[in-house]
Amino acid sequence: MLETLDAAAVRRWCASGLAALQRHQGEIDDLNVYPVPDGDTGTNLVLTLTSAQQALAMDLETLPDDGHTPHGHALRLMARGALLGARGNSGVILSQILRGFADALAAAPAVRGRQLAAALADAATAAYAAVAHPVEGTLLTVVAAAARAAEQADTDDLRAVAREAAGGAARALARTPEQLPALARAGVVDAGGRGLCLLLDALVEVVTGESPARPAPAPPAVRPPATAVRETGSPAYAYEVQYLLDATDESVARLRGELDGLGDSLVIVGDGGTWNVHVHVNDVGAAVEAGVVAGRPHRITVTRFADQAAAAATRPAPLPDGRAAVVVATGAGIADLFGAEGATVVPANPSTGELLDAIRATGAARVVVLPNDPNTQSVASAAAREAHRLGVKVSVVPTRSPVQALAALAVRDPKRRFEDDVIAMAEAAGACRYAEVCHASKEALTVAGPCRPGDVLALVEGEVHLIGADLLDTCNAMVDRMLGGGGELVTLLCGADAPAGLADRVREHVERSWPFVEVQAYEGGQPHYPLLVGVE
Repeated sequence: MLETLDAAAVRRWCASGLAALQRHQGEIDDLNVYPVPDGDTGTNLVLTLTSAQQALAMDLETLPDDGHTPHGHALRLMARGALLGARGNSGVILSQILRGFADALAAAPAVRGRQLAAALADAATAAYAAVAHPVEGTLLTVVAAAARAAEQADTDDLRAVAREAAGGAARALARTPEQLPALARAGVVDAGGRGLCLLLDALVEVVTGESPARPAPAPPAVRPPATAVRETGSPAYAYEVQYLLDATDESVARLRGELDGLGDSLVIVGDGGTWNVHVHVNDVGAAVEAGVVAGRPHRITVTRFADQAAAAATRPAPLPDGRAAVVVATGAGIADLFGAEGATVVPANPSTGELLDAIRATGAARVVVLPNDPNTQSVASAAAREAHRLGVKVSVVPTRSPVQALAALAVRDPKRRFEDDVIAMAEAAGACRYAEVCHASKEALTVAGPCRPGDVLALVEGEVHLIGADLLDTCNAMVDRMLGGGGELVTLLCGADAPAGLADRVREHVERSWPFVEVQAYEGGQPHYPLLVGVE
């Protein structure tokens, strides 16, 4: 238990808060869904606090000559990181809450109960000042309630004030549907407020060593899209525009007025020189041009809400125990197969950042990654290491083909320990021999002999085993060779360029030649390879 909040406790608070947001990311995302949705509050809060934690990874022993205490410097780093990485309306407001918190405590020799209460009051004031048109029943209401509860505690006991602040926030969150009719119609509490409650609970845990025994809000009811609600703003605006802006205070004051006339959900926050601008508009060009006039905009992002709707409709949910799978794949049919297994699909040849984004977007605390390509395995391992730093446990099953990934996903069992489940998936993938058929693009010398452009190549486990002139004959010969070593199940994935009926004719051949072998055939849609084969 802590008597005062020091720099080490600040770092633990940020890490614990980020882990809590990641665990509840999907839940918070689901609290705000609209036919034209802004249903990504959980994701935005996670990305915002991730940036704060990355800033805290700097050397806290190297203090600038500004008179700030170690805990004050840590809080400033956290707030600065949140500002630069803030995403979405709630993320920007959270960054301002952290900034108000840091400003109040930067020079305080010690942070006890009354100092914490004063900091929360400053944070609430900063949050309201950041929003052009504050609305009650939102994150603003929740932070204000936390500040009032902390002040009413009227004690220097840090633990008592932290508990009161978190309790006041939780009670205010429960009342948000009473204040905002849209929330009541949708049957949900405010998404941003829910995220703040998790952060305050994390602070209580760091200060007291105890997790608050507080039930989570009831999940949103299943409801028709017409009754759902986006987090902020009017559905009349189709785009979310956000950018960082280097500008003077005077220029930003003029920018506020101009953007306020273009749309809604306007939030502009900054720390003197660098500002984070967020607005919902229909005229994207005008919003960006206003930033150019005001100063130097950078990190410009534009989100069309309709695109988020399509993504939300296909996003698989993590398993009930907080697990998820991320799979790399090419081909619409293959992607559909993995999606049906509850996996998040990433297009082929992803970067480390793209894989990391997919891992975080699952909202799960434990994720298995299936790269399906030897070249992607190192990228997957790098993304897993980065995810571990963010509090997500990731295991990479080294699949080299989509058919191995299908075998791995087929044996997933949430009743097993995560580690045991990963082992079972790796064993299933390893027991699935894989092969592919393609046409040679150039003359070459292979282990099966020389080939010429246009020849049909059958590769088993990555090595050329057969060279033929006819696609069907080569496919049948390859399957025969693989089944000669044993097998009970053959999986066929037809490519985008496969001739009509190829899978059916290979199936017929297997049924004639290997009557006790089961065959499953799917349209994979993969390029370059007319047929992918797995034998288990």
